[in-house]
Amino acid sequence: MLVLLPPSEGKAASGRGAPLKPESLSLPGLAAAREAVLTELVDLCAGDEDKAREVLGLSEGLRGEVAKNAELRTAGARPAGEIYTGVLYDALDLASLDAAAKRRAAASLLVFSGLWGAVRVTDEIPSYRLSMGVRLPGLGALSGHWRAPMAEVLPEAAGDGPVLDLRSAAYAAAWRPKGGVAARTATVRVLHAPTRKVVSHFNKATKGRIVRSLLTAGAAPQDPAGLVEALRDLGYVVEATAPARAGAAWALDVLVDEVH
Repeated sequence: MLVLLPPSEGKAASGRGAPLKPESLSLPGLAAAREAVLTELVDLCAGDEDKAREVLGLSEGLRGEVAKNAELRTAGARPAGEIYTGVLYDALDLASLDAAAKRRAAASLLVFSGLWGAVRVTDEIPSYRLSMGVRLPGLGALSGHWRAPMAEVLPEAAGDGPVLDLRSAAYAAAWRPKGGVAARTATVRVLHAPTRKVVSHFNKATKGRIVRSLLTAGAAPQDPAGLVEALRDLGYVVEATAPARAGAAWALDVLVDEVH
């Protein structure tokens, strides 16, 4: 099973270890697209700071993120699973998983990124600031930049098993599964059961808990129907809608009584 995750806006500080080694990152088919974004981002942030803040959509209080981006090639790198923080990643709590669950996380989790395209949680990267919604002056909209290379690389990464898509809309725009992969993909909404309304902030926490539950249980569903069954076995209330047409994904609604 492949699990697609959004990144987090907030990130832990870069490590003190060796700097980024782009050639060591997973999904080497994305290397050229990564280098193009990295080069433009570093050059942008090493120049006019106010222009960089405007392009990146950063407030005055986040001015320091520009300097951080300018030093991406020399900053220390840490596993992506340690760099990404925030509500989803706090609930997932990769560091506290046992050894077997950590191995499953390394094999199945893929974090989407405006800078890297997508990385495994074990890939070592520096802390950065670049959302998928940014339009870089030279490359344009990042979602458009990533679309073609993702279409080449991601179907192979998906393999023959189910794909659990937990990305937000901005990151989903960079790669939309098609054909047979789409038929094996399940997207998730988190609904407040009493009101049937989509929850917002707490949506992320629930998704983090879902992924943690699957990893801890060692769930290995063979298709979206099996994924639904696994989630129900783990105590989640799930309403599933199978694709109504070819090329569409399954839609899973996870119902929660308490929004926390």
